[in-house]
Amino acid sequence: MSTPVGRARGFTLIELLVAISILAIVAVLGWRGLDGIIRSRGALTAQMEQTRSMQLAFAQMQSDSAHLAPPELLQGRAFLSAENDKITLVRVVLNDLQPSRLQVVSYRLRDGVLVRRESNATRDLQQLDALWQAAISNSDQDQPGSVALQAGVRSLSVRYWIGNAWVAAAGISTAGTLTPANNPTGMDVAMALQDYALPLVKTYVLGPR
Repeated sequence: MSTPVGRARGFTLIELLVAISILAIVAVLGWRGLDGIIRSRGALTAQMEQTRSMQLAFAQMQSDSAHLAPPELLQGRAFLSAENDKITLVRVVLNDLQPSRLQVVSYRLRDGVLVRRESNATRDLQQLDALWQAAISNSDQDQPGSVALQAGVRSLSVRYWIGNAWVAAAGISTAGTLTPANNPTGMDVAMALQDYALPLVKTYVLGPR
């Protein structure tokens, strides 16, 4: 006598719908997790780029401050001027196999971007006067030599260390102040960024030490 063969049993429509629903939920959760990772990575990359730009800007300021021209070399001329959102200074340029020269360097905050510009180096003090006046009056801003250092900057403020106290730099002239008691020996730069609640502050020693 033959044995009856049982019918092959497949998935019902309800089981298929349940399986599809579970796969859809898993796909949505996976997509949200991947989207979160991508967004976090993008934000982290932007923050790292901003930190790198900020470090480069502060490092450049430190180099310029360390090579600040000594007052006696300029024969009573101004060598440093700082107001809100701008810094102008004269630095000594030292290149191999070349005599030392002078250069006007300016930092300006323009439309939220900190821009550094350096003039041509010179040994002529009268030419240096013209370069200084162009930098102070901002008439050199359309000339080549400008480099954007940091974006997203809200403000830039500066203080001088004179004697034994910090004083606001605005309104202080370094022209003719040849005595050590009157010349600033340190500079305090506070940079406020859009994504930071508190300003970032860096202190520099002025001139070679």
